[in-house]
Amino acid sequence: MAGPESLVPQQYLLGSAAPRPRTLWDIITTTAEMHPDAAALDDGEIITYSELIHEVELWATELHANGVRRGDRIGIRMTSGKRELYLAILATLAAGAAYVPVDADDPDERAEMVFGEADIDGVFTDEGFRFLRDSARPDAPDRSAEEPAENPNAPRPEDTAWIIFTSGSTGKPKGVAVSHRSAAAFVDAEASLFLVNHPHGPLGPEDRVLAGLSVAFDASCEEMWLAWGHGGCLVPAPRSLVRSGMDLGPWLIRRDITVVSTVPTLAGLWPAEALDNIRLLIVGGEACSQELVDRLATEDREMWNTYGPTEATVVACAQQMLPGRPVSIGLPLNGWDLVVVDKQGMPVEMGGVGELVIGGVGLASYLDPTKDAEKYAPLESMGWQRAYRTGDHVRLEEDGLYFVGRVDDQVKIGGRRIELGEVEANVAALDNVYNSAVAVQKTPGGESVLVGYVSLEDEAKGFDHEAAHARLAETMPAALVPRICVMEELPVRTSGKVDKKALPWPLPGVGVESTTLTETEKWLAELWVETLGVSVEDENADFFSLGGTSLAAATLVGHIRERYPTVAVRDLYDHPRLGSLAELIAGAEPRPAAADAPMREVTKVGFGTRLAQTLIQIPVMTLAASSWLAWLMLGSTVAASLGFEWAAAYPWWLVIAMLIVFVTPVGRIPIGGYGARLITAGIKPGDYPRGGSTHLRIWAAERWANASGASSLAGATRVNNYARTLGVKVKRGVDLHSLPPVTGLLTLGKHAAIEPEVDLSGYWLDGDILHVGAIDVKEGARVGARSTLLPGTVVGKYAHVEAGSTVTGRKKIKDGQRWSGSPAQKVGRSKHRFPSHTPKRRPWWVAIYDATSVLLAIQPVVALAVGAAIVLALVHSTGGDSFVGAIFFAPVGALAAFGTYMLQTWLGVRILSLGISPGVAPVRSAKGWRLWAIERLMDEARTKLFPLYASQLTPAWLRSLGAEIGANVEISTAVMIPKLTEIKEGAFLADDTMIGGYELGGGWMRTGETKVGKRSFVGNSGITAPGRKLSKNSLVAVLSSTPKKTKAGANWWGAPPERMRRVTVEVDSPANSGEALTYNPGFAVKAARGVVETMRLLAPMFSAMLLAATLSVYDSLLDALGFPLTWLLSGLVLMGMGAVAMAVTVAVKWICVGKHRAADHPLWSAFVWLNELQDTFVEVVAAPWFFQHTYGSGEINLGLRALGVEIGRGAWIDSYWFPETDLIRVGEAATVGPGTVVQTHLFQDRVMSLDTVTIQDGSTLAAHSVALPASLIGTASTVGPGSLVMRGDRVPTNAVWQGNPIEPWKR
Repeated sequence: MAGPESLVPQQYLLGSAAPRPRTLWDIITTTAEMHPDAAALDDGEIITYSELIHEVELWATELHANGVRRGDRIGIRMTSGKRELYLAILATLAAGAAYVPVDADDPDERAEMVFGEADIDGVFTDEGFRFLRDSARPDAPDRSAEEPAENPNAPRPEDTAWIIFTSGSTGKPKGVAVSHRSAAAFVDAEASLFLVNHPHGPLGPEDRVLAGLSVAFDASCEEMWLAWGHGGCLVPAPRSLVRSGMDLGPWLIRRDITVVSTVPTLAGLWPAEALDNIRLLIVGGEACSQELVDRLATEDREMWNTYGPTEATVVACAQQMLPGRPVSIGLPLNGWDLVVVDKQGMPVEMGGVGELVIGGVGLASYLDPTKDAEKYAPLESMGWQRAYRTGDHVRLEEDGLYFVGRVDDQVKIGGRRIELGEVEANVAALDNVYNSAVAVQKTPGGESVLVGYVSLEDEAKGFDHEAAHARLAETMPAALVPRICVMEELPVRTSGKVDKKALPWPLPGVGVESTTLTETEKWLAELWVETLGVSVEDENADFFSLGGTSLAAATLVGHIRERYPTVAVRDLYDHPRLGSLAELIAGAEPRPAAADAPMREVTKVGFGTRLAQTLIQIPVMTLAASSWLAWLMLGSTVAASLGFEWAAAYPWWLVIAMLIVFVTPVGRIPIGGYGARLITAGIKPGDYPRGGSTHLRIWAAERWANASGASSLAGATRVNNYARTLGVKVKRGVDLHSLPPVTGLLTLGKHAAIEPEVDLSGYWLDGDILHVGAIDVKEGARVGARSTLLPGTVVGKYAHVEAGSTVTGRKKIKDGQRWSGSPAQKVGRSKHRFPSHTPKRRPWWVAIYDATSVLLAIQPVVALAVGAAIVLALVHSTGGDSFVGAIFFAPVGALAAFGTYMLQTWLGVRILSLGISPGVAPVRSAKGWRLWAIERLMDEARTKLFPLYASQLTPAWLRSLGAEIGANVEISTAVMIPKLTEIKEGAFLADDTMIGGYELGGGWMRTGETKVGKRSFVGNSGITAPGRKLSKNSLVAVLSSTPKKTKAGANWWGAPPERMRRVTVEVDSPANSGEALTYNPGFAVKAARGVVETMRLLAPMFSAMLLAATLSVYDSLLDALGFPLTWLLSGLVLMGMGAVAMAVTVAVKWICVGKHRAADHPLWSAFVWLNELQDTFVEVVAAPWFFQHTYGSGEINLGLRALGVEIGRGAWIDSYWFPETDLIRVGEAATVGPGTVVQTHLFQDRVMSLDTVTIQDGSTLAAHSVALPASLIGTASTVGPGSLVMRGDRVPTNAVWQGNPIEPWKR
């Protein structure tokens, strides 16, 4: 039977491929023989290899004369960048001794500790060499058994080459001894990796290697031996220059550097042009980002990512980085063995995650034998006698290892792993400290910082902060020095231990440290301190480097706006440096004096308006009920003719008349169109008071058109007829796939194309003013899906408005231009994606589209008929009361109707998708018709089959429809052409996302394959246009679009899309359970979620009970009062049922989630599932029965208040999309426009973050806008249509803003 080692891929076991044994001295002397006259070191003066070896041998002879022998240990503490430092290192090696480096900048106490632990025999300093031992080392090599050698003090492979101490970030620093055998194997193994196939040849005498790292870090060994192992020249750089970033570029060019080994953080600071001459770039020591690879890896420059602990000789594995390829830590070097093991120490299978264990030639040893035995214990599963456990979690893949994170519970501060124990010990040792604790705190910006809390022995003596900081800086690296908070006493638990959760945060005393800032910089810096909780040193401080997140950015900008109201969040992203941002806002307009800017007075909606709206609703609801009556009378009459005793027969002429007038397009379109036209007759462009007669007429016309059902029947061709009945001027060849305005104030030129979900209404509410205007779309112009055209918009001939744009109407879009964004701006010329000629008219397709529209409209009727037949059969079989029986069995009928509608949708989409392919086709063609029909089916399905969406079944449902959906994908109410859509593993599509679809232009329709990459996120109402691909690990923010080209790991916001920064969210949950509650849930969690999601079917079941009750009431009224009176009362009955629906939805909300509170919840948690359950009742019960009939009325305010929204008097609300109701406040006289989402939650990294949204008195959140959590719209302020209010953003009082994201709007 095969052992566990057989599970380990052979490419990870390269121990047997180790280079031949030799020493570092062998390597450099061999190099010197091959290239004696090549430059070896250049510190401003060049020294050749022959000169270097001669000098080193002289120094080594001097060491021997001083008493140094093979096996001794020599400390080195010298100024970096000088040739003497490197001569000292090489002389020590040549003498057979091991060098023990300490950085010259480290505290004296650190040097004493390192040299003491290493028990050194001598020390090099800038003053020279001192020998410290009177007699031979007790552990010196025994030479008695050795054969006489030419040079008895020359190093041997088994001798120690260097002893380097770990940084001290993980408890007490540990000395690691690396042998010449391991070190030379490392140098030789790397030689077989780098520049092997480079067009300019391998490493050699022409190369110049940057020496920028401290020799106290083992990574410096890589720099030295990249040069000395190949005949290259080592070029030391001043440390300050390496850290500064911008200033290094000219130096690298001037010094002709070709090879750089560094950490990703430093590489990220350097401008790309600084590396123009670099042909080999090696990074390691911390995580390398995809973005860095894409920027720095080129055809002429090899870029390698390396990984390795000090304990396994610098580097254990490496991977060449290529743009677009995932960042891994690669495969082992020749001589190294790598295995990934589970908690039991057994190798994991391919794709598994576990702890990385290292074996092979690179294993070093600890000076402390106890520690060595513990950390280098045998690995029994592999039969290794010594193995180093790294404490790092990695994922095992064929092409390399992928870093996952730390195994232990150490914390990470500024990229360093830190055990709090060392810090706590040093804080406890401070003068006058009685009790102490150290905690990691999170700033409001999300940065982790170390804080020491102390109480004093003698309070009268006080606490010297400066002395304490200096003392801590002497004993620990700077990154470990905590800020100190003095307390009277520390909070303790009953156990007597310090209660770390009760420690105060943020701290008093953090502030601005620079005294040279300008007034604006100082004011800004104080805001930064307040927002981030960290000190600001100078004008070069970077907001995001100090821990700024998107939420912190919005919070900061909100404070800035109190003085400079026109500053936008985007400005901070563009100018993150303190000095740069100060320059920008110094040029902004300060807030005018109160006298210059009178406060806007917004009038509340009055009682008279509310009363008129309620009265208007009666005839409107009667019209809506008419189609119900028509279907009921048809069913009853047919049942009576079939001999059912309970059924009443009605005159066929009446039944047919009702069907023609209220069900078919023949009646519905004229009733809806001409009725609305009559109501709005004489309305002209202009500004009108909210709630006045003009506004009420437009509101009534919208309600009438919706109640008539004309909009649902208006297919791709018949919608043109509907538009004409409204008074819209529609020229020949127009493709109108959106609803026309009830005002009729729209002109569409020949062959104009309007894609789905475009807002053409031509009016919007701005506080208590209604802006009404005409819209003119000229010949051949195209308007992309989900765009909004505001009053006064003119789109020129053959111009193009891209999808998701908001055209404000301030400027005319000229002929042939392409506009995009919110507010839309010119971005170029209109692109000719479609054939220049118009397709043939093909009039027979009009009839086909018509028939399809009717079929789609009666699809739910067919499903309900199946459900009704089952209910009637059950009532008949039980022989009970038909009224009670119908309501009792309605849930069963609902399930049957739900299943029937699913089947119809599935068959429709699958059949229509046969043979569908990307490309361009006429709208009036088989392909165009099929694409349109599929989109209509998918759009209707997310409403009618709502319980299926945002659930575990959604991916399976879409997969069955033809989409390629990966594992662990989360999809909410997305619209797509399934056959042309691919969603990769772990992706997340939020509410109302549009993935693919089609584009229109000049009578043509274009589609393409759309892809969303692994673990990518598309936010609410995000758009990924046909043919676009979102790369993996990417994010498209709320209301944003996917750009044409994306790179993996990129994040996009706004319209048009721009790159943004993003911070990972971590959920406060038990150790190691984060992924289990976000990406990788266990079976039990999946089963629990499945149970809750199944309960969502209760919503359509209850809706069916309401339907049965409504029809039963109508049937009873027809029987008791006759047709005319029943018809007159039918609207009131429907309104009553709406009230019942609302009451039940309210009850479900309070039972499921109670009162919403601001918090974070992982995706796989009961709160999220129950929240979706109550939301299903909102969408399936309350929306169709109540909300959709009450937009803008007083009734919708009552319903939302019952759900928990705080709404002031006289507010006008045209939307019910208020997800977590208790977290929302809408002030008096405020306005919330149609299609608007008051978004109180965000899913980022599969964590649901809840926070409040406030719309203050008299303010407006206009149509198709989204306000994200923690945002606030100030009193009497307006956020214009198509806007995105960023998370934490605060719109100033009495301001007008618009855009995605919002900016000041000058109208």
